[in-house]
Amino acid sequence: MSVEHKIGEKLRQIREARQLSTAQLAEQCQCEAAFIDSIERGRQAPGLAPLMKLSRALGVRLGTLLDDDRQDAPAVVKADTSPGVMRFPGKSSEAGCNLDFYALGAGKHDRHMEPFLIDVQPSGPPDTTLSSHEGEEFIYVLEGSVRIKYGKSVYDLEAGESIYFDSVVPHEVHARNDSSARILAVLYTPF
Repeated sequence: MSVEHKIGEKLRQIREARQLSTAQLAEQCQCEAAFIDSIERGRQAPGLAPLMKLSRALGVRLGTLLDDDRQDAPAVVKADTSPGVMRFPGKSSEAGCNLDFYALGAGKHDRHMEPFLIDVQPSGPPDTTLSSHEGEEFIYVLEGSVRIKYGKSVYDLEAGESIYFDSVVPHEVHARNDSSARILAVLYTPF
């Protein structure tokens, strides 16, 4: 089953368990019911910011929508294995998808942080629409170079450099110099 279908199925199950219609959930998230329907049917993967809004409206942590297996033990990712990739567009549509997310905390029950290894692929001109959501983010550049738009400021980071910021401020991350980059990102969203 694709990531889009897993997220969509989990979203539908939780929404129905909460006895919410797609229209009611859409109203709570300030999005279109057709957008939620498209996610639930596995037609598209939402961007990370809309996914966070959906999880918040449903009263679940982000990880509940991202992974299926619950375990009380620590989440361990060994060097010789690769966590499954999730492709998220930077915004609410699949167009311009340039982020490959590898969940490093999948399965860890009741986690408050979402750690990801992210391959940032070069894309066309950066999107001028910035995303925002509640919480905080920490980004550490492992390889390459990234540009982070944060409000009206721009930060260029190279391997070995990091940034920690409030996610409520509109922001966007993309690769610089037409080369891919790899970052470690840890997202915290209040529950």
